[in-house]
Amino acid sequence: MTELLGEDGVARCSWGNTAPDYAEYHDTEWGFPLRGEAALFERLSLEAFQSGLSWLTILRKREAFRRAFAGFSPERVARFGDDDVARLLADAAIVRNRAKVLATINNARAIADLDVPLDELLWSFAPPAEGRRRPRTMAEVPAVTAESKAMAKELKRRGFVFVGPTTCYALMQATGMVDDHVAGCFRASGMS
Repeated sequence: MTELLGEDGVARCSWGNTAPDYAEYHDTEWGFPLRGEAALFERLSLEAFQSGLSWLTILRKREAFRRAFAGFSPERVARFGDDDVARLLADAAIVRNRAKVLATINNARAIADLDVPLDELLWSFAPPAEGRRRPRTMAEVPAVTAESKAMAKELKRRGFVFVGPTTCYALMQATGMVDDHVAGCFRASGMS
């Protein structure tokens, strides 16, 4: 358990002790059940932007992403056009990756085409908590699961992009669809 203790004396998942921004995110957001179309669209988008980068980079740019992408309102982002793409690609406060910018706009449009609320769609892939074993270390935490593969497949079928199984599992962890806080972490719930 000593490897889980941060400089502040709090026992948390080891990655949460590597930077103050990570500690704050771990303690107040990661693994908390999240609902709401804009909130889930934001997390889906940020997970896609994170691909190939450090999550810390994304966390530190999150407020700029929110400003740049109209608070992650899917309705507003779906209306973004060429001028918006140019504006986003010129914005040094965010990650300026054309494919990821276009994916975010595309995914906002895919949300508009859904025949079910985004919450309902995403949460339908959450595995049952019953029977899940609490990971003892981060090495026991998977990067991909059957549920994240199924989520990625369904999202792609519905026109979403930049939503592979690893991105989907990270989304599931971040939004509380799964609880991967390790044993000994103060955020760990009652799983055995």
